[in-house]
Amino acid sequence: MQALVEHLLQIPAMDWAKMVIMWVIGGILIFLAIKKDMEPTLLLPLGFGAILVNLPLAASTGVISTEGPITTLFNAGIANELFPLLLFIGIGAMIDFGPLLSNPKLFLFGAAAQFGIFFTFSIAALISPMLGFDITDAASVAIIGAADGPTSIFVAQYFNSKYMGAIMVAAYSYMALVPIIQPAAIKLVTTQKERRIKMEYVQKDVSKTVRILFPIIVTVIAGLVSPNSVALVGFLMFGNLIRECGVLDSLSETAQKVLANLVTILLGLTIAARMNYEAFLTWQTIMILLLGLIAFIFDTIGGVLFAKLINLFSKKKINPMIGAAGISAFPMSSRVIHKMGLKEDPQNFLLMHAAGVNVSGQIASVIAGGLIISLVEGIFLV
Repeated sequence: MQALVEHLLQIPAMDWAKMVIMWVIGGILIFLAIKKDMEPTLLLPLGFGAILVNLPLAASTGVISTEGPITTLFNAGIANELFPLLLFIGIGAMIDFGPLLSNPKLFLFGAAAQFGIFFTFSIAALISPMLGFDITDAASVAIIGAADGPTSIFVAQYFNSKYMGAIMVAAYSYMALVPIIQPAAIKLVTTQKERRIKMEYVQKDVSKTVRILFPIIVTVIAGLVSPNSVALVGFLMFGNLIRECGVLDSLSETAQKVLANLVTILLGLTIAARMNYEAFLTWQTIMILLLGLIAFIFDTIGGVLFAKLINLFSKKKINPMIGAAGISAFPMSSRVIHKMGLKEDPQNFLLMHAAGVNVSGQIASVIAGGLIISLVEGIFLV
């Protein structure tokens, strides 16, 4: 006991202060998860893990030592990108691509809404020497704009970014803040008249054959167009194939609930290993949060502006707000757009149109992640 007290007294006051700050950050994440219901399956374990790995003797007691449980989980599930891929099976099983398949042109909006990723990557790449980043860090940070946590983790780990903890906090925080950030960004680039545009929705039946073929075809196309995204797309589409095949209902339900929730909890605890105060409490973390916000805002604006561009050449007008749903935060973004439409006009029902764009954003964000990897490896790392 005396040796323990002596060891604690030898810790510098500045280190104690940094540990306390991380405890506070962990507490805030737990508060947001419980009190505000913001991504609780992830922010709760992430917040608890942030406290756990910043205890005074965390390293020496084995929590984050070389052979400790969190380090073992990290090596088993994050270092080889296994956890994000398993999570994509669950996400794929949750998604109904029906609204997109009944109106395939909506996929264009999902693609347009990835503008913020490449815009932020360009900015981060230009100023990376001043920020202390390298080009791979710029790529990892830019993916935050898709509001797609698993893809952000996949890209960050692919490039072995030392800022993974900050990237994950930013990615999932902005996912949870969709109802706050997106309306403000949308109103910035639209008029009230545009937000009141009504879109008629005609229910179209999508055959079971089409629903089964869709994930297979998308995987093949992704493998040809963006090989680096094929693992992410493949696991996402495999999850959707489980959902649509009609003979694996119990497995589909397990993937949607048990698998997705369990992997998310493990992700939160495991990523916390990268939230040690020495790595997390840097000014680069603040810049990551700022650049992630820029990417997210410009993803939203990019989708809206693309819809406005389409309206210049189309007789049948599109409500530009649905373009904002092209990010990967499903189904939050489509619900936000629907609520905004109803607020402008109680008879303006945009849910199904926004849902079609939203699920297209799931695919587009994953492909964008693969393209970013290919771009960095093909141009900057040759």
